[in-house]
Amino acid sequence: MQLKIMPKKKRLSAGKVPLILFLCQMISALEVPLDQKLLEDLVQPPTITQQSPKDYIIDPRENIVIQCEAKGKPPPSFSWTRNGTHFDIDKDPLVTMKPGSGTLIINIMSEGKAETYEGVYQCTARNERGAAISNNIVIRPSRSPLWTKEKLEPMILQNGQPLVLPCRPPIGLPPAIIFWMDNSFQRLPQSERVSQGLNGDLYFSNVLPEDTREDYICYARFNHTQTIQQKQPISVKVISARSSRERPPTFLTPEGNASHKEELRGNVLSLECIAEGLPTPIIYWIKEDGTLPINRTFYRNFKKTLQITHVSEADSGNYQCIAKNPLGAIHHTISVTVKAAPYWIVAPQNLVLSPGEDGSLICRANGNPKPRISWLTNGVPVEIAPDDPSRKIDGDTIIFSNVQERSSAVYQCNASNEYGYLLANAFVNVLAEPPRILTSANTLYQVIANSPALLDCAFFGSPLPTIEWFKGAKGRALHEDIYVLHENGTLEIPVAQKDSTGTYTCVARNKLGMAKNEVHLEIKDPTRIIKQPEYAIVQRGSTVSFECKVKHDHTLIPTVMWLKDNGELPNDERFTVDKDHLAVTDVDDGDAGTYTCVANTTLDKVSASAVLSVVAPTPTPAPIYDVPNPPIDLELTNQLDKSVQLSWTPGDDNNSPITKFIIEYEDTIHEVGLWHHQAEVPGTQTTAQLMLSPYVNYSFRVTAVNNIGQSLPSKASEQYFTKAAEPDTNPTAVEGLGSEPDNLVITWKPLNGFESNGPGLQYKVSWRQKDGDDEWTSVLVANVSKYIVSGTPTFVPYLIKVQALNNVGFAPEPAEVMGHSGEDLPMVAPGNVQVNVVNNTLAEVHWDPVPLKSIRGHLQGYRIYYWKIQSSSRRDKRHIEKKILTFQGSKTHGMLPGLEPFSHYALNVRVVNGKGEGPASPDRVFHTPEGVPSAPSSLKIVNPSLDSLTLEWDPPSHPNGILTEYTLKYQPINSTHELGPLLDLKIPANKTSWILKNLNFSTRYKFYFYAHTSAGPGSHLTEEAVTTMDAGKMAMASRQVDIATQGWFIGLMCAVALLILILLIVCFIRRNKGGKYPVKEKEDAHADPEIQPMKEDDGTFGEYSDAEDHKPLKKGSRTPSDRTVKKEDSDDSLVDYGEGVNGQFNEDGSFIGQYSGKKEKEPAEGNESSEAPSPVNAMNSFV
Repeated sequence: MQLKIMPKKKRLSAGKVPLILFLCQMISALEVPLDQKLLEDLVQPPTITQQSPKDYIIDPRENIVIQCEAKGKPPPSFSWTRNGTHFDIDKDPLVTMKPGSGTLIINIMSEGKAETYEGVYQCTARNERGAAISNNIVIRPSRSPLWTKEKLEPMILQNGQPLVLPCRPPIGLPPAIIFWMDNSFQRLPQSERVSQGLNGDLYFSNVLPEDTREDYICYARFNHTQTIQQKQPISVKVISARSSRERPPTFLTPEGNASHKEELRGNVLSLECIAEGLPTPIIYWIKEDGTLPINRTFYRNFKKTLQITHVSEADSGNYQCIAKNPLGAIHHTISVTVKAAPYWIVAPQNLVLSPGEDGSLICRANGNPKPRISWLTNGVPVEIAPDDPSRKIDGDTIIFSNVQERSSAVYQCNASNEYGYLLANAFVNVLAEPPRILTSANTLYQVIANSPALLDCAFFGSPLPTIEWFKGAKGRALHEDIYVLHENGTLEIPVAQKDSTGTYTCVARNKLGMAKNEVHLEIKDPTRIIKQPEYAIVQRGSTVSFECKVKHDHTLIPTVMWLKDNGELPNDERFTVDKDHLAVTDVDDGDAGTYTCVANTTLDKVSASAVLSVVAPTPTPAPIYDVPNPPIDLELTNQLDKSVQLSWTPGDDNNSPITKFIIEYEDTIHEVGLWHHQAEVPGTQTTAQLMLSPYVNYSFRVTAVNNIGQSLPSKASEQYFTKAAEPDTNPTAVEGLGSEPDNLVITWKPLNGFESNGPGLQYKVSWRQKDGDDEWTSVLVANVSKYIVSGTPTFVPYLIKVQALNNVGFAPEPAEVMGHSGEDLPMVAPGNVQVNVVNNTLAEVHWDPVPLKSIRGHLQGYRIYYWKIQSSSRRDKRHIEKKILTFQGSKTHGMLPGLEPFSHYALNVRVVNGKGEGPASPDRVFHTPEGVPSAPSSLKIVNPSLDSLTLEWDPPSHPNGILTEYTLKYQPINSTHELGPLLDLKIPANKTSWILKNLNFSTRYKFYFYAHTSAGPGSHLTEEAVTTMDAGKMAMASRQVDIATQGWFIGLMCAVALLILILLIVCFIRRNKGGKYPVKEKEDAHADPEIQPMKEDDGTFGEYSDAEDHKPLKKGSRTPSDRTVKKEDSDDSLVDYGEGVNGQFNEDGSFIGQYSGKKEKEPAEGNESSEAPSPVNAMNSFV
C-alpha cells in the first residue's frame, strides 16, 4: 500500500485519490522554488516584489527615490513611463537607476526642484517570458504654506454668550494637524464647554469671565516637513453681567436639522455635533433603526465626536446627535453613506502549467459602486495584445486550454471605480519538467520517542508531481491513522514510537518521469533523571551530597553538569562531582541556594533542582513521618491488544512503609484530563498486568499509599493506543413513542466514547409492527439518540431494537422493546350514561366503557363535566362554570360531591388518552332534592315597649327548598342571668316581621329564630332585647336624682363602682385563663333540646354549636345599635376529589358529608345557667 500527498494537512484514509501538491508555501502556491540547481535551467516570468506607494508624497528637501524591484529568470530589465509616456532616464542627468533593479533615484539636493518631477510614474519589468507592471505611482512634493496675514479685531461679549474662534489653516500636503495654544506654548484647556472642532475652530458653548485673554493662537503642524505655522493671536474679552439668562441648546455645527456624510469602506467615520446653550449642553448619539457597533465605536472630544473604525456598508444609515440641558433638547440627523474603493475577493495567482494542460486566472473584486474589471497582457490591454488561441476571456476569468510554451506571459488584472483601483500581476509559465526531489539523499533523522517526527521531501516538477511514501525496502504499507502529510511533501509522524524506526522512501511522479529519495529514521529513548536531587537542610561544617541518576538511550552519550543558582559551581575544592553525585564538604552559609543537575544529549535535555538550606548546629531531630514520594520511572512492556504490563520505581516512603499502590488511567481520545481508577496492588509489588479496552489511547499514573496518607500521582506513563474492535454493548433505555398520530419516535441512550470500542460509531435502528408478518425495517444513523419513523398507522404496537456498530463491526444482537406509534384523539363518547342521586349533595354516575380500538391511544381514564343549570327555588338562570372530575384507568362509575340541594344539573362524560379528550356523551340532566335552609339572613328587634317587641328579618340566602314556616323560640333572662322557660311560636313562611306581645316589662329576652323546609329546620340566629320600665319605676328613679346630689351618696357610689371595676378585672383575668364559674357548671348539667344526634340514614352530621354561644352577649360581638344580627354567608365547601380541576373521587365515591359553621345551641326549657358574663355584659346589666 502506498501513501500519497494531500493538498492540505489532514490524516489519510484508505481509498483516497492522491491530490495535487502546490509548489511553494511562502508567497504563492505556484511559485518556482528558488533552489540554485533549478534556477540554472528554469525560466520564470517577472514578478514585482517591491514598489513605492500609489500616493507618494515626498520631502522636497531630500532626493526622490521611486522603488521598483522584481525577480525572474532570466533577470528582468526595467523601463519607466511618466504621465503615460516613455520616461527616458538617460536624457536626464539627475535621474539614475539602481543597478540590478528598477528603482529610480532623482538627485534634487544638488540642483533641480521637486515640483519638476511631479507626475504619474509606472515601472515595467520584462524578460523573454513576459512583462510585469507596477501601480501608477503619483509623485507629489509636500507643502506647508504660510498663513495669510489678516487683522483680527478683539472680540467683546457678555458672560454666557456662545463663541466660535475661526482657525482656517492654509491648505497643505498632507493636511496639517491643528491645535490651540497660548503665547507660552501651553495647550488651551478644553472641556464639555470649550472644545476644538474637526475643522480646527475653537467652540465655546457659553463664555465665562475666566475666558478673557489676548493670546488665543491656532497652530498648524505639517509633519512631513516638520514645520509649524502660527495664526495671529485672537483677543477675547468677556464682560460680567449681573445674571446670565439661561437658554436651551442650539447647534453651532452642523447647521440645520439634517446633513449628509460620505465615507469610504475601511476608513474611520467621524461625525461631529457641537452645541451652545446655558447651562452647557450634553451630547448623546444614537443610530436610527440600529445599534452602534460595540467594539468599533469611540467617543472623542467630550462625546461631541463619534468615531466608528473600519466602517463597512453595514454602517450606512441615519445617525442622530442629541444636545440636552435642563431647558430643552434638540437633535440633528446625519445621513451616512459608505462607499468602497475596489477590494479583492479573489486575486489572480501565478499559474505553472505543462504543455497541453488547462488552467484559469480568476480576478474578482468588489466595491461601491461595483468596480469594472479589465485585463492586460504584458502591460498591454488584452484587446490589442497579440492573439493567443489557448486563451479565452470570460469577464473576470481567463480560461486557458491546451497551452504551449508560447502561452507564457504576465497578465494584469485592473479593478477600478471612481474611488480607486487595484492592479495585480499573475504570470502563466508553461514548463515541461520531470520531477525533482530537492531533499538530500539518505538524510538521517533522529527523534526522541513520543515526539513528532518530520521527514522532508522537497520537490518540483511540471506537471505538478504526486507524492507517495513507502516504508522499508519491500514497500511495507503505512498505517493511515498515524501519519500526516503536508503540502510541501513532508511526512509527519505525530507520536513516533520505537517501531517507527526504519527507511522511508519518497516518490514523486508526473507524466514526464519519476524521482525518489530515501531517508532514515531512528527513534531514541528519552533521557530521564530517575533519581533527582532532594531538598536538604544541613548544619554548618557538615557534608551534603546531591544525587542525580540519569537514564538515557544507549546510543546517545549524555553530558551531566551541575549549576548553582543557574550559574557555574564555585571554583572551590570543597565541591566534588563524580558520576552521579555532587558533594559539598565543610558547608557554610554561602553554600545555600538552588543546585540543578542538567543532563544533555544531542537530541534532548532534562534537569532537576534541589534547594540547600544551611542552619546552625542543632541536636539530631526525630525522624519525620510523611506521605510517600510519588513513584517514578513508569514503563510499559508486554504490549498486547487487550493487556499491558506496567512497572515503576517506588519513591521514598518517608519513614512509613508503603501499603499499596493505586493505578489510574487517562483516555486521551475520549476524556482528556479525566483520570479513572484501574487497579490496586500491594505495596510490595512494583509491576501490574492491566486489562485494556479497545480503541483507547491509554496513559497511566501510579499513587503510593502509606499509613500517613496518599502521595501525589506519578508523572504519566508513555501513551499506549489499543486497536479498535466491535462494540461490546448496545444502547440502553430504548423507547418507542409517537409525537404525532402518524409517526414513531425511537429514542435511546447512546454509548459513550469509551464504550464505542472504535471509530465510526453508528446505530442500526430496526422496527416492525408487533401484530403482523412484516419484515424488519432498518436504517443506519450517526451517533445520535433519536430516530423518527414517519407514515405509521395511529397507535399501533411496534417491536423495536437498536444495535451499535463501528468501523470494525456490529455489537451483539440487541433485545427487542415494544413501543407504540403516535396517539390521536378518541373517536367515540362513552354510552349509556346514568345518574343516581344519592342525597341532596351527592350523585353517582355510571357509564359504559368505550371500545379500546376507538380510544386510539393509552387509556388515561374518564372525565365528567358537570354544571348547575338552575336552582329549583329560583326562576333566574345564571351561567355557572363547569366543574371537572377525572377518574383514572378503566373505571365506569364515579361520585359527584358538593352538589347544591334543590338544583338542576347537567353532565357529560368523555374518555381521555395521552393525546387528549374524546367527544362528549349526550348531556344528562338530573336534580337534587330539598335540604334544610341556611339561617335567616338578618334579625332585627325594634320598637321595644312595656310588654311587646317587634321582630324583623330577611329570608335565608340559601333556602335549599321551599320555605314552609319560621320557628321563634324565646325565654327571659333574670338578674342573675338564669334562663327562664322556653316558649315556642310558629310563623308563616310569607312573613318578614312579627310583633311579640304580652311580655314582662323591663325584662331581657333571648330569641332563637330559624326557617323550615320539608327537609326540616335550618340553622338559627340568636338575639337579645329588653322591654321598657313602667312609670312607677321611672318616678323612683327621678327621686333618686335628688339623693344623688348628696355628697355621702356620691362617695358611696364611687366606692361601689371601684369594687365593681376590681371584680370585673378579676373575672376578665379568670375568663382568659379558661376557668369556669359555677353558673357554667349549672348550664352544663342541662341538655340542650336543639342539639340533634348524627343521622345515620343519610350520612350527615347534626348541627354543632360552640358552648360560648350560650352567653347572653358574647365578648367581642355586642349587639349593634339597630339590634341587627347578620349571619355571615357560609357555603358548604366542596371536598376535592379526583384529578384535573376538581380532583378525583375515591373508587367508592365516598366523601365528607355536609358541614356548616358554628351555630349557637338553644337552651332547654327551665332555669338553665350560662357562663359568667363578660365585662361588657355586666356593664349592660348594671342599671
